[in-house]
Amino acid sequence: MTPSLTDLEKGQSIGRRTVELSRADLIRYAAASGDHNPIHWNDRFAAEVGLDGVIAHGMLTMAVAVELVIAWAGDPTKVVDYQTRFTQPVPVPEPEHGSPETPTAALEVSGKVGRVDAESQTARIDLSVELASGDARSKVLTKAQAVVVLN
Repeated sequence: MTPSLTDLEKGQSIGRRTVELSRADLIRYAAASGDHNPIHWNDRFAAEVGLDGVIAHGMLTMAVAVELVIAWAGDPTKVVDYQTRFTQPVPVPEPEHGSPETPTAALEVSGKVGRVDAESQTARIDLSVELASGDARSKVLTKAQAVVVLN
């Protein structure tokens, strides 16, 4: 069910979710997007360019974060604007045991209403996107904001 603009207030939570990423996810995203940069699949190459290892695509990180907003809005066409700043890469280490399908990175995504605009019938959703590593959390996106049209 689509949220109603009149039921929203600034600071209200729209939910949270954990998104796990695996090396296989990176390969699938590379195939779908056409972004075959080896920093997303080759540890040796990633190290040669100064990274600690393979990292997730920035656009993949953006996409999995906005899925929270899409699920809340109930329709992807309701999202009319989405912007963010990248603050750090998302490492996706090779699994110690198991297959490339084994998730090795987890993103914690939460969203809150940042602004309600009755005149334009929109709500701005502010996202928090953090890399979870044990008890530690670090922001991977900042100023992640989606504008949603709600009638």
